[in-house]
Amino acid sequence: MNIVNKLTIRHLKQNKKRTLVTIIGVIISVAMVTAVSTLGFSFLDLMKRQTMIENGDWHVLYRDVNKGQLAAIQNDGATGTVAVSRDLGYAPFEGGQISSRPYLFIKEYNTQGFTQFGVVPSKGRLPQTDKEVVISEALASNAKVKYEIGDRLTLNVGERFEDGSNQPLNQTQPLRMTDDKLTETLQNKKIRQYTVVGFIKRPVWEPAWAPGYTLISYADENMMGANDRVDAAVELGKVNRSLFTHAENLAKQNNIKSVEFNHDLLHYYGVSKSGATNSTLISLSAIIMVVIMVGSVSLIYNAFAISVSERSRHLGMLASVGATRRQKRNSVFFEGVVIGLISIPIGVICGLAGTGVTFIFINSMIQGALGVTEKLTMIITPISVLIACAVSMLTIFISTYLPAVKASRISAMDAIRQTDDIKLTGKAVRTSKLIRKLFGIEGEIGLKNLKRNKRRYHATVFSLVISIVLFLTVSFFTSSLKQSLDLSGEGVNCDIQVAYGNGKRIDDRLLQSITSFEGVTEYSEIHEFYKKALVEESSIADELQETVKKDQGNLQNGKYPYDMKIHALNDANLRAYAKAVGADYKQLIDPNHPAAIVLDTIHYKDMNTGKYVQTKAIHAKVGQSFDLVETDENTGEETSAGQVTVAALTDQAPMGLEPVGVGGLNLIVSEQVMNQWVKGKSAEPVQTYLYLNSTEPLKTQQDIEEMKEAGLQVYNVFQVRKNDEQKVLLLSVFSYGFIVLISAISIANIFNTISTGISLRKREFAMLKSVGMTPKGFAKMMNYESIFYGAKSLLFGLPISIAVMYMIYRAWANKFSYQFALPWMSILTAIAAVFLMVGSAMLYSSTKVKKENIIHALKQESI
Repeated sequence: MNIVNKLTIRHLKQNKKRTLVTIIGVIISVAMVTAVSTLGFSFLDLMKRQTMIENGDWHVLYRDVNKGQLAAIQNDGATGTVAVSRDLGYAPFEGGQISSRPYLFIKEYNTQGFTQFGVVPSKGRLPQTDKEVVISEALASNAKVKYEIGDRLTLNVGERFEDGSNQPLNQTQPLRMTDDKLTETLQNKKIRQYTVVGFIKRPVWEPAWAPGYTLISYADENMMGANDRVDAAVELGKVNRSLFTHAENLAKQNNIKSVEFNHDLLHYYGVSKSGATNSTLISLSAIIMVVIMVGSVSLIYNAFAISVSERSRHLGMLASVGATRRQKRNSVFFEGVVIGLISIPIGVICGLAGTGVTFIFINSMIQGALGVTEKLTMIITPISVLIACAVSMLTIFISTYLPAVKASRISAMDAIRQTDDIKLTGKAVRTSKLIRKLFGIEGEIGLKNLKRNKRRYHATVFSLVISIVLFLTVSFFTSSLKQSLDLSGEGVNCDIQVAYGNGKRIDDRLLQSITSFEGVTEYSEIHEFYKKALVEESSIADELQETVKKDQGNLQNGKYPYDMKIHALNDANLRAYAKAVGADYKQLIDPNHPAAIVLDTIHYKDMNTGKYVQTKAIHAKVGQSFDLVETDENTGEETSAGQVTVAALTDQAPMGLEPVGVGGLNLIVSEQVMNQWVKGKSAEPVQTYLYLNSTEPLKTQQDIEEMKEAGLQVYNVFQVRKNDEQKVLLLSVFSYGFIVLISAISIANIFNTISTGISLRKREFAMLKSVGMTPKGFAKMMNYESIFYGAKSLLFGLPISIAVMYMIYRAWANKFSYQFALPWMSILTAIAAVFLMVGSAMLYSSTKVKKENIIHALKQESI
């Protein structure tokens, strides 16, 4: 080790506090990068595993293939493994207690299929021939029919067909009934005999409304006949974007009519057929990485810049005894290496430890509240650790480069005299008379101090600007994540939906019985029917205005015909909903002057562009009226049906309600208005839906089904809702954890810069006190400096933040379309936090300065 490096290490030891602050700052920076990379890999791993359980471990699915086509798929070079499956059909379920599930559904897998689709016996073993079967435990728990291993079943298996249709029905399509009578039949029946060899838990992929309980048998592709058809689910050897074109070409070459992709799983491999999705992911990743790098560089750069400022006299003395520019520059680089060697390993360990602790809390939260099957496990890969180390080393190099160059240019005379940092002219420190008038002599002196120490002033402002940008960027990114989930999600906000299959209303007796079940926490009863309304062209949705411009024939007498979906709430639900959206309840229950709450904001997926769009369904105002019309079914003639007034506009839907698409409108009215509109009109059907939230959705579903109410259908959508909430929760934890780390960096950055800057000004403060500045005046001066710091940083930070937020919005706009809106609460929080952090740092630093002896401080030449 040469003499310059030895002196550098001695300098680090002599300035223990500054060295420790720098090390802590770098550790936080490295920990953040490590945590982000580890969280990213772990989150992707969790979503892959969860998706594999729900949808199966496959990438491409070829449907309805024969033996020759299956061989072509298996022999394809891109194919890894092939899971063969077949929906054999349905058989009447003898002894079942649930009227809405009168079938047994038989599905077959080959050995690889059992693995890829997660079929694991809870008791017994898996089938090994097509004469063996495993049975879902739901037959005993839900249908109250018990089987034992070794039981023999003789089933008449066929396909479901709705009356008048030639297309078979599948498990995702509920039982077809009208007026409590089946409107479907089993056709193409064949006798099948099975032996029960085991039991499985109810498959995750079986919908709650499925008409059949699942039985799984064995599919042997070697025994396929010439006319047999199966589905082939392929797990590829390599996953890349070319798989889409390759699979479609393979299907075309072998005359395979249907090919599907497991998009949910492929997204987590970073592969998407949609260019918009890939563009969104790349843009967002680039923006977030830049944000991390800038935050880390700002912290470490300031630390080394302050170090060089402190060491300027020391470096000048080295230059005076023969140190070259290269030696002075390398001295700073060496300091960065030493700091890095200490900080990077500790930072990586802290990042991993913090991530592990976070996962412990996250898993307990998810399992306790949402019942997630898979745990979030920490994935430590060489790539993630190398990314963290590489980014950290690059950050330290960038941070030390400018201070190192500056150090190499310091002349011996300037450094010893310490005239480099402060070069003054009268014009440079001039302040306006307005400052003296507004803030007094203390404010003027404070501003002159800042102008006199421009480099430190700019370094502090830069730190604050970066802190503002980091906080607001991540806050906006988090809100954009939730916005995208809202747009792309199912919109499910209840656990269970109950309705009659024949469309009749749910009476008060049944309502009281269902809502009194143990576990039911909230319910909403909604009566639905349709009407038509004519809306002024100026008020229709933007998308419809584009349509009207192309074809004026879409208008009727200058107005656009909207399909109104009317939702009537009972008095209790309507009163609560009206209060929540700011509507007048009394106005809503007046049947003589019909009024409605209008759901004016909708979201949908544009099938042409693949974007998820949020838009205004209508541009209306409170108090505006729509003309209702009704159509005679026999003549098609339209007549006026009165008017409806807009009582309130909202984007908040009642529990269970799903918004309609463009060209439709959701109106929420009272039962009194509904009864007035449908009075004496039996041709206008009203469908009643009951939506429930429950602490035990599966038990509540079972309780309702055990009532054996004829024609009553129960749809348990808890699983869908749970998945949506799981994604929101995980993404929120990821994002807010990111905010915590960034906030730690920002606070360390600001305290380091301000406290060191104040320490370097001890002589200046001692001089002011020596000429008569009182402790009160000194406190006022420091407060005004805090205000100037905060105001200047906000002046630059807010516009830059808004620009970065708009860039993130444009990145999301590749896949999601919604209006750009500033996060005002986050902006107000950032403003308050800036003044709080600056004020705290100033208070902490000035308290230490106050204790300094004036004489000793005046004698002191350097820190």
